[in-house]
Amino acid sequence: MRTLILIAIAFVAGMVYERNRAAERCADRAGVLSDLLCKGTP
Repeated sequence: MRTLILIAIAFVAGMVYERNRAAERCADRAGVLSDLLCKGTP
Protein backbone atom coordinates (compact mmCIF):
# COMPACT_ATOMS: atom_id res chain seq x y z
CA MET A 1 0.00 0.00 0.00
CA ARG A 2 2.84 2.40 0.81
CA THR A 3 4.36 1.78 -2.61
CA LEU A 4 1.14 2.83 -4.32
CA ILE A 5 0.98 6.03 -2.28
CA LEU A 6 4.62 6.85 -3.11
CA ILE A 7 3.99 6.28 -6.81
CA ALA A 8 0.94 8.57 -6.67
CA ILE A 9 2.93 11.29 -4.90
CA ALA A 10 5.74 11.02 -7.48
CA PHE A 11 3.21 11.24 -10.31
CA VAL A 12 1.57 14.37 -8.90
CA ALA A 13 4.96 15.97 -8.28
CA GLY A 14 5.92 15.26 -11.89
CA MET A 15 2.71 16.83 -13.17
CA VAL A 16 3.28 19.97 -11.07
CA TYR A 17 6.89 20.19 -12.26
CA GLU A 18 5.93 19.83 -15.91
CA ARG A 19 3.17 22.44 -15.64
CA ASN A 20 5.67 24.84 -14.05
CA ARG A 21 8.12 24.30 -16.90
CA ALA A 22 5.40 24.88 -19.48
CA ALA A 23 4.42 28.13 -17.75
CA GLU A 24 8.03 29.33 -17.75
CA ARG A 25 8.48 28.51 -21.45
CA CYS A 26 5.26 30.32 -22.25
CA ALA A 27 6.27 33.38 -20.23
CA ASP A 28 9.61 33.43 -22.07
CA ARG A 29 7.62 33.79 -25.30
CA ALA A 30 5.49 36.62 -23.81
CA GLY A 31 2.40 34.43 -23.62
CA VAL A 32 -0.08 33.43 -20.95
CA LEU A 33 -0.60 29.82 -19.94
CA SER A 34 -4.28 28.88 -19.90
CA ASP A 35 -5.30 25.24 -19.41
CA LEU A 36 -1.91 24.00 -20.66
CA LEU A 37 -2.20 26.13 -23.81
CA CYS A 38 0.09 29.09 -24.36
CA LYS A 39 -1.98 32.02 -25.58
CA GLY A 40 -0.94 35.41 -26.83
CA THR A 41 2.03 34.37 -28.94
CA PRO A 42 2.03 34.49 -32.73
